[in-house]
Amino acid sequence: MRVIFLNRYFYPDHSATSQMLSDLAFFLAGAGHEVCVVTSCQRYDDAAAILPARERVDGVQVHRVRTTRFGRDNLAGRAADYATFYLAAGWRLWRIARAGDVVVAKTDPPLISVVAWLIARWRGAGLVNWVQDVFPEVAEALGVRALAGPQAGLLRSLRNAAFRSAAANVVLGERMAVVVARAGGLAKRIRVIPNWADMEAIHPVAAADNPLRREWGLGGKFIACYSGNMGRVHEFGTILGAAERLAGKAEAIVFLFIGGGAQRCMVEDEARRRGLANVQFRPYQDRAGLSFSLGVGDVHLVSQRPEVEGYVFPSKLYGILAAGRPVVFIGDPEGEISLLAEREGIGVAVRQGDAAGLAYQLLRLAGDAVLREAMGARARALLCERYDKRIALNAWLEMLGQL
Repeated sequence: MRVIFLNRYFYPDHSATSQMLSDLAFFLAGAGHEVCVVTSCQRYDDAAAILPARERVDGVQVHRVRTTRFGRDNLAGRAADYATFYLAAGWRLWRIARAGDVVVAKTDPPLISVVAWLIARWRGAGLVNWVQDVFPEVAEALGVRALAGPQAGLLRSLRNAAFRSAAANVVLGERMAVVVARAGGLAKRIRVIPNWADMEAIHPVAAADNPLRREWGLGGKFIACYSGNMGRVHEFGTILGAAERLAGKAEAIVFLFIGGGAQRCMVEDEARRRGLANVQFRPYQDRAGLSFSLGVGDVHLVSQRPEVEGYVFPSKLYGILAAGRPVVFIGDPEGEISLLAEREGIGVAVRQGDAAGLAYQLLRLAGDAVLREAMGARARALLCERYDKRIALNAWLEMLGQL
C-alpha cells in the first residue's frame, strides 16, 4: 500500500496535527507500507523556520514545499499562507500521486481536501479525509466576516463534494460524525477514530517527584494547568474570572498556562491588566518531557466555545488522561467532553461564563485529594482502554486495509 499524507505541518514540528500525523506515518512505514508526506517547510510556532525540502525520516519520504510566511497573527496573512500552500502542495501531489495510491488529506489548511479530491480523481488515487475540524462552519461560528454570505455556501459545496467522493471520512468523535453526515458525507463512509496519546511515553508523575515543580517555583501549590494551543476556538474569560476570584481567597492556587497560539498574548495582557499574581505562563514543552509538564498540574483545564461543539475536538484531552489528571471542562454542559467527564468520572464540567462555578469546583478539588486521585486513576485507565496510540494506529491500519 502506498499512502500520501497532505498536511501543512509534519515532524519535527510539535503542533497537535503534526504529532498525530507523524505517529501514523511512522507506524505505517514501520509496518512495511510506502509512505509519503506533502507538507510545508515551516513550523507551527515559527513561520521563519526553513526545514529541508526533501528528506527521508524513519522510512517516510517527506516532500516540503515553500509558501509565504506571514504567520498566524492576522487573517489576511494566514489566508495568503493557505493559498500558496494549496498551490505548491497541489502541484507536488499531482507530480507524485499515481493510480492505486491512497491520499489522506487532513484539514490544515482548511479545505485542502478539495485540492486532494481533484488531484486524486485526476490521478486515479483513492481519497481519505482526516477531519480535524469542520470548515467553514467553525469559521462562521467564530464570526469570521470574510466567510459570511455566498462565499461560505460555495466553500461548503466544494467541501461536501470532497466528502461524498472520499472512500472514507475519518472524524474524531460522535458529534463530528453527525455534523459530517449532515454536511453530505455518506454515513457508511464515516469512520470515528479518535486522536490519541501514548500511554508508554506519558505516565503519571507524583508532584514530589516532578523536577518542573521545583524549577518553576510551584512547590506546595495547587496547580490548575492549561496546556496546549490557545486558539480562537478556546475561551479564557471564564478561567481568568476564576483566577481573579481566587487571587485574594486562596493564594495557594496557581493558574498555569503552558503553550502558545493566537490568544496567548491576549491572555497574558489581560492577566497583567487585572494584576493576577496567581497566573503564570510557560512556553511549549518538548514532547519527550510531557510526563513532567502535564504532571505539573493537579487538575487540567480544557475550554471550548459552545458554538464550535461538533466542529472541533480538543486533542489535549488525551495527554491529560495519560498523565492521570482530572479534567475540568469549560464549555457546553451537553458537549461531548462534558458528558464524557460525567459518565466516566474523570472530572467536572462548568458552563462557559460561570467563573464563580469554576472557582468553586477548583476549591473543591484542591481540598479533596482522595477525589482527585480517584478521578486521575479513572482518567489513566480510560486512556489505556480506549485512547492509547496503539489502539488508534491499528484502527487506521485496519481501515486503510479495507479500502
